[in-house]
Formats: sequence, C-alpha cells, structure tokens
Amino acid sequence: MRRLILILIVSLPITLIAQQTGLSRVKEQPGLGASPLGDVSSTGGLAEASMTSSASGISPSVAESQPDPQPPQTSKSTQSQKTATAKEPSGPPLEGSMVGYVDDAIVGSQFRIRFDAGFKDNAPDRAEFFYPQCGCNPGGPGPRPGAANNINFQQLYFQGEYAPVGRFSVFTEVPIRWIQPQSFIPGTENVVNGMHVTGASPFSNQSGISDVRAGFKLAVTASSNHSLTFQFKAYFPSGDGSRGLGTAHYSIEPSLLYYQRLSERWAVESQIGGWHPINGSTTSTGADYAGDIFFYGFGPSYQLVNRENVKFAPVVELFGWHVLGGLQTLGTSDASGINIVNLKVGARTSFGRHNSVYVGFGQAVTHSVWYEHIVRAEYRYSF
Repeated sequence: MRRLILILIVSLPITLIAQQTGLSRVKEQPGLGASPLGDVSSTGGLAEASMTSSASGISPSVAESQPDPQPPQTSKSTQSQKTATAKEPSGPPLEGSMVGYVDDAIVGSQFRIRFDAGFKDNAPDRAEFFYPQCGCNPGGPGPRPGAANNINFQQLYFQGEYAPVGRFSVFTEVPIRWIQPQSFIPGTENVVNGMHVTGASPFSNQSGISDVRAGFKLAVTASSNHSLTFQFKAYFPSGDGSRGLGTAHYSIEPSLLYYQRLSERWAVESQIGGWHPINGSTTSTGADYAGDIFFYGFGPSYQLVNRENVKFAPVVELFGWHVLGGLQTLGTSDASGINIVNLKVGARTSFGRHNSVYVGFGQAVTHSVWYEHIVRAEYRYSF
C-alpha cells in the first residue's frame, strides 16, 4: 500500500506537467492540417496520453477543438492558365504566310512597305487595268501624245492593316508610281485625240501618287493549320490618269484567299478573284474600253530554316489573268480572251515574332504581258 501511494504521489505531478505542456503547444500552433495530438505523441505517445488522461480524470477533447483539414483549393489563375493552354489559337501566326505575290489569307494587324520594278509593259492601256485609254484616241483620258508599246515602271506601296477582332480586318494601301516610256507605236508619237499635232513630242517620264486602295478581310475559317478568307478591295482614282499614274476610274476586286499548312515545313497559299472597273472610258462609238479581268494565283513554300525566332522559306508562285472584255491600243483592239501568266520565284525570311522580308523575281511565260520581268522587295511588320 505504501508503495502504491508513493508511486501515485511521484507519478501524478509528472503526468500533470506533461499534459499541460502538450496542451500549451497545441494552442500555440493552431491551423488547418495540423495534428491536434502531434505534440502529445512527442511527450510519450498517443496511448500514454490517453492512459494518463483517463487516470487523472481529465478529458481535454483536443481533437474536437480542431477543424477537419480541407483539401487544397485550385486557384482561378491556375484554372484560366490551363484553359488558355488547351484552347486552340484562332488562326495561324501572321508570319506563317510566306508568299510574295498571292495575297495572304491570314487576318491580322500589320504594316507593309513594298517596292516593285516592272520592265517592258507592251500594252499599258489594255482593259484600263494599268492606266486609261491612250490619249491618242478620240476621248481617251490617258497619256498623250503617243501610244506607248514599251514602258518601265516602279511602284512603292505603303499598306496598313488592322484587325479589331480575330477574323476581321480593314486595310488601306497608298502607292507611289514612276513610269518611263521606252518606245511608241510608229506614227502615234505626235497624235492627240486622233489628230496629228505638228511639233508635238510623245509624253515623257511621270511620277506621283497612284490609285489608293482600301478594303477588308473576313476569315470564314481559321486555325493554326489553315485559313479561308474573303477579301474585298476597292480602287479609288486618286492617280492622274492623263499622266499614266492611275486608271481614272473606280474598280472593285473581290477574291477568296486560302492558306494551308501541309506539314511543319510545307505550306501552300492560293487566291482566286475578279477585277471589275466602274465608269471606265468609252470609244467614239460608245464601246467600253475597260473590261473585267479574272485572276488566280498559287504558291507552295518550304521552310529550309524553321527555328523559333528565324524562318527562311523559298516560295514559287504561279499567277495568271484572263481578260474577259475591254480594248487595247496595241495590235488588235479587242482585248477579250487574252491570257497572261507569270512565274514568280522568291524567298521570305521571318525573324522574331514581328518582322518579315521578301525578295522575288517574276517572269512572263506568255506572249501577252503586263510586264516581261518584275522585281519585288517587301518588308512586313506584324503586331
């Protein structure tokens, strides 16, 4: 009996001290996910604490004072990032277009500077596509005196395109033109309005603003691998037709543009459409000199260099025009039915996400031409 009393007297203070120490530690470290008996176990284990509490008649109910651990919550930002990663982009990146003559089907905001140098245009007033009916003809609003049958020209284009939404954009293009007549149809060098003018000399080099263009693009379908786009372009007679700088009439040009990525390196782009003159000039008999023109283009490209920040792709393009109506001063006056086909060879280099440069050369492969040769250089900045 004395031993039992002695054991109880010695063990009771030690048990009470250990119990108070465990409770104080639990109170000092509250929080979700904490184990309410973690510190008790460090003083002797769960079983020992339970036995001690029973022996002393104390039931602290520590577990009931602590809330159940909650599962971790996924933040809204993490969910939105996963959604954004899984969502397919609305269209291919703008630098994906590698063509230089076919209009690109990709809708986006960009600024472009383009320079053309064309050589040996032998019928510049054909269907009033380049400039209006020769002023040597009665009532012709084009350059005079003389009917040119060989003209070299250069054109500098400034184009801006803005896409307020993913599949729609508006654009405008301002061209500056220079022309240099090289030769004239014999006997027309001093002809004005069908009459010979003594002492008159054929018109000389001209330069100035040409016909301004504006329009819009609407992507029917768009993804990272393909894009089908409707484009509408309008031409405004801002160039002086009497100097060969414009057509002296309005024109509209609807077309369909297509981009298809065939593999990681191969892509093909195409265009089909029509050019329609509005209020072109007429002959003395009332015949329309301007005529409708159907056109088409096709261009595959292959990325020889396909790095994250640098891409280099040669591209070959075939572009053709079929004249549906209209007249010309050169040779037979009827221009309808004439086919013109050009082969274009060039390469485009893209660097970064915004910059692209194209250089190419075009060669006529038909007898009828808008030009026999053409050289094109272009810089494009997308944003």
